[in-house]
Amino acid sequence: MRELVFALEYEPGCNRVADTLADYSDARVRSLSLHATAERLWRVDHATGTPEALDAIEDAFLTGDYYADCLATEDCGATQTTRILDRADETLILYSDWERTPACASVPHIARDHLGDGVLFDTRHEGRHYTWRLIHPGEGDVAAFFDALEAAVGECAQMEMLRTADTTTAAGRSDGTPSGLPPAQEAALQAAVEHGYYESPREVDVGELAEHLDVPRSTLTYRLRRAEEHLAKQHVAGERVTEERLVSR
Repeated sequence: MRELVFALEYEPGCNRVADTLADYSDARVRSLSLHATAERLWRVDHATGTPEALDAIEDAFLTGDYYADCLATEDCGATQTTRILDRADETLILYSDWERTPACASVPHIARDHLGDGVLFDTRHEGRHYTWRLIHPGEGDVAAFFDALEAAVGECAQMEMLRTADTTTAAGRSDGTPSGLPPAQEAALQAAVEHGYYESPREVDVGELAEHLDVPRSTLTYRLRRAEEHLAKQHVAGERVTEERLVSR
C-alpha cells in the first residue's frame, strides 16, 4: 500500500467552502468518512470554529451552486444532498451525498480512474488549502492521476505535493529532510526562524515574511501551521518513547 498526500490551494472565487474558510482563519473542516463509486460520492465532515464561522460553513454547503468537492467551476447539473447531522456551539457535522454527471470531476473519481478501486481518502480543509491523504494499492499510475487532476483543476487551484511513501514508512520521515517535513514547509520554518518570527517580541510578522518569501500570506500560514503540528507531534511521540524506556528499566 502507498500513501499519497497533496494539497490544493484554491484561488478566490473558485470554491465556496475555501472562500468561507479564508474568511474565518480558525475554522477547519475534516472528513470523518468519504466513499466514492463511479457514479456517486458520499461523505461525513466535521467542522470546527466559532458559531459565526459554522453558520457560514453550513450556508456554503447548503446553498452552493455546485457540490464543494466538484472540480467544475460552474453548475454541472449534479444532484447534491447535504444534511446537518449534529450542531453545537463550536462543532458541526455534515452528511453529503453527490450523484455526479459526465461533466463532473472530483479527486476521488480521478483517483479511482488512475489508482484503482480500494482507495481510502482523508481530507482537511483550512483556509484556501484543501489537503488530501490517499492510501492506495500502489498498482495504479500516479503520474497519470496528477496529470488528470491538474487538467481538471485548471487555473482554479495550485497543487503542492506533500508526501508520497510506502505506508510501512509513512509514519517516519516524509521526504528525507532532517525534520521529516516536506521541502516547502521546511523552507517556511527555516525562514521564520532566520527572520525572527519566533522571537519575543517578533521581529517580523507573517505578512512581512510572506512578502519576503514571495508567497501568499495564507500559504505561509498554512505551511507554518502544518510544520508546527508535525514537530509538536514528533516531540510528544519522542517523549513518550523515552518515558516507556525509563519505565521498562
